[in-house]
Amino acid sequence: MFDRRLITNFDWVLLLTVSVLAGIGILNLYSATANWHDAATPLYMKQMLWFGGGVLLAFLICCFDYRHLEHFAIHGYILSVGLLLYVLLLGKSSMGATRWINLGFFNLQPSEVIKIVMVLVLARIFGRTAHPLGFSFAELWQPALLLLVPVVLILKQPDLGTALMVVFIPLSMLLFAGLQRRTLLWLSLLGILTAAAGWFGLHDYQKARIRTFLDPEADPLGSGYHIIQSKIAVGSGGFFGKGFLQGTQSQLSFLPERHTDFAFSVFAEEWGFTGSVLLLSGYLFLIVWGLYIARRASDRFGMFLAIGVTAMIFWHIIVNLGMVIGLLPVVGVPLPLFSYGGTSMVTMMIGVGLLMSVSMRRFMF
Repeated sequence: MFDRRLITNFDWVLLLTVSVLAGIGILNLYSATANWHDAATPLYMKQMLWFGGGVLLAFLICCFDYRHLEHFAIHGYILSVGLLLYVLLLGKSSMGATRWINLGFFNLQPSEVIKIVMVLVLARIFGRTAHPLGFSFAELWQPALLLLVPVVLILKQPDLGTALMVVFIPLSMLLFAGLQRRTLLWLSLLGILTAAAGWFGLHDYQKARIRTFLDPEADPLGSGYHIIQSKIAVGSGGFFGKGFLQGTQSQLSFLPERHTDFAFSVFAEEWGFTGSVLLLSGYLFLIVWGLYIARRASDRFGMFLAIGVTAMIFWHIIVNLGMVIGLLPVVGVPLPLFSYGGTSMVTMMIGVGLLMSVSMRRFMF
């Protein structure tokens, strides 16, 4: 029998917050592409369709008891790894990278899907094995192995930004699960050594991005062009901005990738410091609300599931904003609910649906 408490405990706050952020993103996308005159469907309308489909998907997911997903997490992991292997063999290539599977009406990016799957798998593991003393280094072999496989496959595409996201999300969940002090020291040392050794495994364009991050003015018309124009756009917005559709960097096409990676730069130029603070306050509220849902979860699996989804949203925000203002290298990470992209939007809305499912069932034991 359907429990009426599921309706009375529906998380309208979460849905409203997500809708406001996505609505601002669609409005910003309209401005960013206002001077694009072609016969194709405008990108902001496509984004509206993706968001509408995402909302419907979130509703369907929240009607499903998230606790059943614990039993299918491993199956989802095997399927996702299989899709990543398929991408390497038969995937669609674009701009020197092979990341998509052409489904005709939609280009599926399995590296986005694996983020949700890793959250489910690790929520299952941590929910069953976490203990008050924290994990020792030896106890982390299973999650480490499960993490290593998709990270290697994603790096082969190559897609450094998504690979970093797939690493950051489990690490955040692990910190909430608890680590022994010695384990934390070992992981820190391992991370430093991996980062140092990883330099030699990077592609030339990835090394160029890091050099550009350190000194963007060294090649202002080449590799440093994106970040220089982005910082000009953000800085020129001033306190109140230039106004909607009045941003010169975007409207005069100085700012590249203004509908995807640098969507926030368009917004900051048009709405200034004041608008940026309001937008970031909305994102901050979303993160805090996600942690609030995790705190109220009725079981450990739900708690780690909510933490994982919240960490996914958090790291996308941090890395994207760090990119556009020059604090981090440009690694192609979209701003959640804001940058254009069908797979990214659907992935985020799946996460929102999982948060809703956990929130609605907080009273069930």
